[in-house]
Parts: sequence; structure tokens; C-alpha cells
Amino acid sequence: MTPQSKFRAAMPHDVVATMRRAADRPRYHFLRQLKALTAFPLRHCGCGEDGATVMEMALSMIVLLTILFGLIEMCLALYTYHYVSDAAREGTRYAIVHGATCTVSGVSCTVTASQIQTYVQNLGYPGITASAMTVTTTYSAYPAGGTCVAAGCNGPGDLVTVTAQYKFPLSIPFISSSSLVLSSTSSMVIAQ
Repeated sequence: MTPQSKFRAAMPHDVVATMRRAADRPRYHFLRQLKALTAFPLRHCGCGEDGATVMEMALSMIVLLTILFGLIEMCLALYTYHYVSDAAREGTRYAIVHGATCTVSGVSCTVTASQIQTYVQNLGYPGITASAMTVTTTYSAYPAGGTCVAAGCNGPGDLVTVTAQYKFPLSIPFISSSSLVLSSTSSMVIAQ
């Protein structure tokens, strides 16, 4: 089958007949008829790439959006880490002013590790779930290897270390959800 006969087979029968009649006329009339025929679209042969652009766009958008939302999640994790580190510092500051010798109007204001955890959890950082934060407080002699000033090592001159941990729920599209444990430690010498 020649290319011309394939072209004619793809066209409606009356168009082929019109072209044959136009071929018998002078050249000018044939060109006018050919121009009129090309104004109408020919039958679609089904061999185009109409859907390829849509598929390429869909696949590239999946990759692009996964990277974009992953970046947003990492920024939120960094934001959360900032508050976790601040929570550890705030807990340490609270502990250094509430040591073994702390008194207010003659009443002892010494705090325990559970009171420090409650204090840190109640700071109310935006976007942070208080129940997901764990605060651990340890007391030791300062400098290391020395003897503690007070029983329990929470006297003035001893060292208090507060560690805050937070389980950040990491969810990136098309990647399994998991928790990212963010941890920060702060140490200071007890003032009173």
C-alpha cells in the first residue's frame, strides 16, 4: 500500500471523490479545493502523543510535591527542635533557683525532678504536644569527681542537668510515617 493510498483510506469517501474531480480541473481550482479540504480536520489516527504530557506532568508533580512537603516537615522538625532546646534551658534555669537552700518567706521551695518535668511541660510552646515531651533531671557534683554540697547533690555549687526529649511525628507523602526523637540537654550550676 502506497503512502497516498493510506492517506486516501484515512479520509472519508466523498472527500477522496472531490479531490479526484479537482485534479481534472485547472491547477488554480485544485488549490482552492485543497485549501477548503484542509480547513476541516482529518480523522484522528490515534497515533498522537496527547496523553503523554498529562502523564509527564503527573509524575513530575508527584516528585515535586513529595520534595516540597518533605522540606516543610523538616522545617517543622527544626522549629520543634528549637523549642525543645529552649525547654531544656528553661527547666535548668528553674532547677538552679530551686535548689536545696531555696526558701520563700521561711518555706522551702526545693523542687523535685517530677516538678521540673511538670513545669517544662506547662510552658505552652505553640505546636508542641506537652504529653509527647519527656524531661529527665539529674544532679551531680561540680566539678566532676568532687563531692556534693548537699544531700542529693542539689545544693548551691552542685550541677543540675536537664534533658528534654520530644517525639516529633514525621509524615512525608509516599514515605512511611515515623517519629523523629528530638533531644536537647542543658547543664548549669545551682545558685541557691
